[in-house]
Amino acid sequence: MGLLIPLLVPMEGYEPPGVQSFDFPPLFPGAPAWVDRYLLQALVAFLLVGIFWLVMARKNKLVPSKGQFVGESAYFFLRDSIGRDMIGHEFRKYLPFLIAVFSFVLVNNLWGIFPLTLLPTASHVGWAYGLAGMVWILYNAIGLRKFGPLGYLKHVTMPPGVPGYMLPIVIPLEFFSNIIVRPITLSLRLFANMLAGHLLVLVFVLGGEYLLVESEPIINKVAGGASLIFSMAIFALEIFVQILQAYIFTVLTAQYISSASSEEH
Repeated sequence: MGLLIPLLVPMEGYEPPGVQSFDFPPLFPGAPAWVDRYLLQALVAFLLVGIFWLVMARKNKLVPSKGQFVGESAYFFLRDSIGRDMIGHEFRKYLPFLIAVFSFVLVNNLWGIFPLTLLPTASHVGWAYGLAGMVWILYNAIGLRKFGPLGYLKHVTMPPGVPGYMLPIVIPLEFFSNIIVRPITLSLRLFANMLAGHLLVLVFVLGGEYLLVESEPIINKVAGGASLIFSMAIFALEIFVQILQAYIFTVLTAQYISSASSEEH
């Protein structure tokens, strides 16, 4: 029991990670506050995604190289499992957007495990809101264009088969769910997963490093080493979550496009 006492002693000089760990100054003195690491990562991700797909589009060979195989596999996966299955026969007009969304979200998520960054862009809620807002504008614009303002409002608030006496209850709920809640849940799902994952990594890595290097009791050093080793498993889990969240974000985008443009709600 006495061996556990050093772990209960506050560690001077150690600042536990928290919300402040996600605040970064501007990239250079005098720059606006929004010109920060998040913006830089998003710009680099934009360039990487654009270059990748331009290269994949230009190197079309009958016998694909390894790079072309990767690009074609990603394309067919997004086309078949998301675009065609979720949207239907009109999926081709929306496929470029779905590919761009998946690629951009994926690269920005993977910044969280890249050694030089270790920060997913969507861990800043503004970027998650921005992505969800873009999706919200798109699927509502598709519905408005297809059905017109009144027709689209009826389309998203009056499901077929609902008895007339239930409409006073159903219409506000459907409007709230389809128009207001969707972008909020879409953004917060991505933001919360990226924030929680990065915060968990910081706890294990920074706490383990401090226990191993700065703390004196041997049991603290053992705990610090175990924490650093376990952080490798956290990184592996983070990779899975980052890929999964990019996929979920794109699937929900396709689903919202489909529900806004389909003849039946």
